Amino acid sequence: MTAPIADDLRARAARIRLACFDVDGTLTDGRLYFDSEGRELKAFHVLDGQGLVLLRRCGIAVVLITARQGRAAELRAAELGIAIHSGVKDKLAAVNALCAEMDISLEQVAFVGDDLPDLPAFRAVGLAVAPANAHPWTAQHAHWQTRAAGGEGAAREFCDLLLTAQGHLPAILAGTLP
Repeated sequence: MTAPIADDLRARAARIRLACFDVDGTLTDGRLYFDSEGRELKAFHVLDGQGLVLLRRCGIAVVLITARQGRAAELRAAELGIAIHSGVKDKLAAVNALCAEMDISLEQVAFVGDDLPDLPAFRAVGLAVAPANAHPWTAQHAHWQTRAAGGEGAAREFCDLLLTAQGHLPAILAGTLP
């Protein structure tokens, strides 16, 4: 990360123990593709995947929380070794359940999302993050907005922020992560 991190943002990022991500518009560009058989296709950015894996390796839990049911997102989560909650109608309820399960507070949760279904979680968590192309009604409630768009490295940009704020960068660059 080249730009300095503001003190308030650094403090918020340093507390995070659970990073939750919406899928469509956050880990993807938000477009929905269907083949001639009606199967849904999604494109995920490899840089985002590396960031999610780095978070997990540094002890930060990573969970995808998406309103849509879809095999593509489930396959991507499995490939990265992270949890996914699909078909979620109330994302804040899902976050609250995860907090109870992990025995952490909402202040220790980050949520990355791009549209109205993400707002209840945005208003409750310690760090709300929106990709550059998030809908303005949602982006205005974010604590921080990435320079990159959803599906184009926004998640990695956020992961790098967390990893830097929590002091993991030296071990990552030295290749000494477990």
